Amino acid sequence: MGKRIISQARGKGSLTYQAKKSAFKHKVKYPMTDGEAEIADIIHSAGHSAPLIKAVIGGLPFYYPAFNGAVVGQKIIVNALEIKDGNIMMLKNVPTATRIYNIERHPGDGGKMIRTAGSSAAVAKVYEHNKTGVLMPNKKEIILSGDCRVTIGRIAGDGKVNKPFVKAGAMFYKMKARNKLWPRTSAIKMNAIDHPFGSGRGKRPKPKIAKRNAPPGRRVGHIRPSRTGHKR
Repeated sequence: MGKRIISQARGKGSLTYQAKKSAFKHKVKYPMTDGEAEIADIIHSAGHSAPLIKAVIGGLPFYYPAFNGAVVGQKIIVNALEIKDGNIMMLKNVPTATRIYNIERHPGDGGKMIRTAGSSAAVAKVYEHNKTGVLMPNKKEIILSGDCRVTIGRIAGDGKVNKPFVKAGAMFYKMKARNKLWPRTSAIKMNAIDHPFGSGRGKRPKPKIAKRNAPPGRRVGHIRPSRTGHKR
């Protein structure tokens, strides 16, 4: 009887390749109301690299990545005009060169960019028609609406990548919490039932080009490349 290859089994989401639901129970978003909020707790979330702040405003909690220096009981302001770490502001009200994180891509989406531990971006330039340029960590500038909300400061957890895992078991459980495939093995070293490139024969494979709409299991190799080969 046939057997699904690994990429097909992961796509199906069976118990073997299922993410732990408790790792993603905290949804990062901004509140719909403005005013003063209080940090009720700082929690660890298995699905996020940075610690999360649980803040309460109007009796309703919301979660977002913690900033450097955050403490329980601290007051933060939603839709603030004061530049203070942890305050949530509209991008058009943030001065240039200010460090920001948890940036909305579109106004009201709750924050989609710069959410990993230790990261931050900076306001680069103010443009016409309510547009603002943001300098990302890769030194590229993106232009966003001035109505997008951001958080002032830098995300806590800087230096997280400097701590070694020491044991393979620690890395295994870290990847398991996020439903990541680990350890990663070269496709040509796999068995034929695990990957289209696998088997003991043909160790000199040619590059394979897969269509964009190829089904899981066949969508391997170059995924709809714009070009292949060496530039001349």
